[in-house]
Amino acid sequence: MLECLLYRRCPARRPAFYRVEITQNLFSEVSVLREWGHCGTQPRVLVNCFSNLRDASKAADGFRDRALRRGYLRAEV
Repeated sequence: MLECLLYRRCPARRPAFYRVEITQNLFSEVSVLREWGHCGTQPRVLVNCFSNLRDASKAADGFRDRALRRGYLRAEV
């Protein structure tokens, strides 16, 4: 399981988060799970399935890069 957690501070609103995770599902596919929302609220979740890890990794990198361009920052763990 690979995971990337990003956050964005919003002055007028609660801080926002964006999480991208790569996992293998029960059907021998690779899933890219995206979860986003504002802290303290119900997050939105979207799962995309891919037949191989390479395609899933490329998609996850694209989702992460798009979030970084929208102002999200890497979480300090």
